Amino acid sequence: MENSTQESLLKSEHSVTYDSFYPIYALAFSSSAPNHHHHRLALGSFIEEYNNRVDVVSFDEDTLNIKAQPNLFFSHPYPPTKLVLRRPPASSGDYLRPWEVRESSIDAVSVLNNRKTIEFCATLTSFDWNEVEPRRIGTPSIDTTCTIWDIERGAVETQLIAHDKEVYDIAWGESGVFASVSADGSVRIFDLRDEEHSTIIYENPQPDTPLLRLAWNKQDLRHMATILKDCNKVVVLDIRQPTMPVVELERHRASVNAIAWAPQSCRDLPTVAGPNGIDPMPMYSAGSEINELQWSATLPDWIGIAFSNEVQLLRV
Repeated sequence: MENSTQESLLKSEHSVTYDSFYPIYALAFSSSAPNHHHHRLALGSFIEEYNNRVDVVSFDEDTLNIKAQPNLFFSHPYPPTKLVLRRPPASSGDYLRPWEVRESSIDAVSVLNNRKTIEFCATLTSFDWNEVEPRRIGTPSIDTTCTIWDIERGAVETQLIAHDKEVYDIAWGESGVFASVSADGSVRIFDLRDEEHSTIIYENPQPDTPLLRLAWNKQDLRHMATILKDCNKVVVLDIRQPTMPVVELERHRASVNAIAWAPQSCRDLPTVAGPNGIDPMPMYSAGSEINELQWSATLPDWIGIAFSNEVQLLRV
């Protein structure tokens, strides 16, 4: 695959568009303070073959320009299912891969592998970094487990059989507390002080309908939100009231693909669905299916979305 050398071409006061050479699925903002007003973003390709890639680009908030960094890319086996751009950055897919971004290169740190057999590699569908205990990363897998990694030691802290079917997402709440969603249609909370038990706080009343994504409100840990496969509904939960949703938001016509709580507010929950749905931006149209939505604390006035081979930053 050829290197990215292009810059953002379409921009206005309220949006900036970056065109890539390949379809984009994963997107992450840097959690570090910007360097001379330049914020970094990581973009992960979605190519239906083994060879994929991750690029790191820069966003200048003053000039509203997204620019590729020709040397800041690396080959990634299979499409990355998620990216996180903090210290160290990491990606998930076949394995959990921490890496390091230097001034003119990206270097692999390690490949974290917890598979039990040589023949089979269970895909990691996502991961989440524990902000309270930064050495911990949690990874959900299609083999029904969640694995908690000690990233400093590069070793497994614990592995739990979390659900009856594939686990699709994970989110940390407190230092030793995380939640996960699964193809079995449930949201479960785990406390590492008692690994033998979990609390089911929601079960999808629609049989055989997986829950795909989970977002825990970092400004108000009482609340989390999840989305269902092929459904226009967002389910908001209060962990103090298990089984009963606080509200079910149905503001889209198409299926919801991604959700993200605002980093500076406990009340804002943007959602994306299809090509034309960003709540709360009813007049927005991307032109093709929106795959990803991110909102970073380092850029609280902007949200990022990915669709087709484009990344857009939208001022909110």
